[in-house]
Amino acid sequence: MIPARLAAPDPGWTTRADVVVIGSGIAGLTAALRLYGHVDKILVITKDVLGAGSTQWAQGGIAAALGPGDTPEQHEHDTLVAGAGACDREAVRALVTEGPDAVHELISWGAVFDQHDGGLSLTREGGHHRDRIAHAGGDATGAEIQRALIAAVEKAPEIEVIQHALAVDLLRGDDGAIAGVTVHVLGEGQVDGVGRVLCRAVVLASGGLGQVFSQSTNPSVSTGDGMALAFRAGATLRDLEFVQFHPTVMWLGPHSQGQQPLISEAVRGEGAFLVDWEGARIMRGVHELEDLAPRDVVAKAITRRMNDTGKPHMWLDARHLGSSHASGASVAGDRAASAASVSRFWERRFPTILATARSHGVDPVTELIPVAPAQHYASGGVATDLWGRAGVPGLYATGEVACSGVHGANRLASNSLLEGLVFSRRIAEVLPGELRPWQEPATDRRTPGLVAGSLRPHLQEVMTGEVGVLRSEKGLATARSDLAALASDDHVEPGPDAWETTNVLTVAQALAAAAELREETRGSHWREDHPERDDERWAGHVDVVLEQVAGGCAVRTSFHPSPATDGGAA
Repeated sequence: MIPARLAAPDPGWTTRADVVVIGSGIAGLTAALRLYGHVDKILVITKDVLGAGSTQWAQGGIAAALGPGDTPEQHEHDTLVAGAGACDREAVRALVTEGPDAVHELISWGAVFDQHDGGLSLTREGGHHRDRIAHAGGDATGAEIQRALIAAVEKAPEIEVIQHALAVDLLRGDDGAIAGVTVHVLGEGQVDGVGRVLCRAVVLASGGLGQVFSQSTNPSVSTGDGMALAFRAGATLRDLEFVQFHPTVMWLGPHSQGQQPLISEAVRGEGAFLVDWEGARIMRGVHELEDLAPRDVVAKAITRRMNDTGKPHMWLDARHLGSSHASGASVAGDRAASAASVSRFWERRFPTILATARSHGVDPVTELIPVAPAQHYASGGVATDLWGRAGVPGLYATGEVACSGVHGANRLASNSLLEGLVFSRRIAEVLPGELRPWQEPATDRRTPGLVAGSLRPHLQEVMTGEVGVLRSEKGLATARSDLAALASDDHVEPGPDAWETTNVLTVAQALAAAAELREETRGSHWREDHPERDDERWAGHVDVVLEQVAGGCAVRTSFHPSPATDGGAA
């Protein structure tokens, strides 16, 4: 049984803000900056420090039609193809048409992108037919964006920030609208312990759900908190089954857990390619774009080769980048002579990845990089409209926590940072005019509960084994049974570990239920027992809601047909 709310001590302090922004990545800070001056008080709360979320880890860059010859229509086409018939076309159109202006605004806030010949240096990643990925510091795009946004927020004193603060549950008024949020602050600043922030609106920008799985590229803070608290407050979760597994995550060994090093798709954009243990090119003949095919295609090809050969990982060959062999031809001959130029290229273009790989004992200049798919991005989340409204009056969602309809069944590379920019700007356009009157929270009669933090490793193993890259009816049924057995326990001591683990379980149950309902293979959702895409039955969205039952809540799924957009093969 899923708890209807998290068991927690009574609030010991109260503060107020017109708008509370939960999360401090590109989506959250963009929302705060765009709302600045249009509402009286904005409070940003973040679970760690301002720069600790997923944005800083974004390596490849941000996609937009910024280069000569490129157009929003071409970007739209590539996004729809990658989304495999599950994108909301209007949302995609908003993304690609408003994207260039959003990037230029980011530059006006101080973000410094790499330059070439007096303009932005643009590269290409999987699924893109144009060079449209703007990057910073070679492979440190997210870190540069995060730096610029934090600096801009620090220049706006009316934006208050509380760090080390975990949002526990949303508070609603008698009319069901948002009236506040309970927050646990870990002894930092002027308040600590559990308190409540009364507000007139909440913007969720809390990131993804990576810690639902044993291996993820996401940081430790990505425990699905925003999805879970919105879910408990009555919001719908949509398209959760579409979890993107990045094809080239550095393999650290069979027992590695937690956040794993990402080898950006931009490395393949510069000419690296995948090979098996015999040196054969994995993506030859699989897709017209070969190593730059959409991520779901590449992840499936790697997984198939791993299954066929019994090997725990495959290899990424980037030993020729920056040398005379950058076309991808054989590099067996004069590798030693070109090692210096390769090293210079890596140090300029991918300094972060180079340092990370070397710290794990692999030198990409002279060695193959061991890679395997790992959880990377949630294409689904809190269902929103085109303006970020999340179905509960006063609640908005943006970034990875949200399902705006942009990504469909498989996110196109580097569209995530752009989504956070564009839809946070859209929220800021409508939210000030939709602020509701202040109201006191209604008495919360929902049944509280918690899951012990010690159960998290088992929960993650279940999700990785049965709801990972490969899924089947039997495996999903097993997962749902195992997850259901991790029932709430009133005797668990409230605290961050238990709250996060309860959120992880809540999102895991919703995800497994959505994956079980969708009996087809589409994009990043791969059903071994239903290996084909089926537009006649499954063109549309799987929605998940919580229903109140005795002792807690139960997950309920439903399918909503919609005409398939133009999309690529499954």
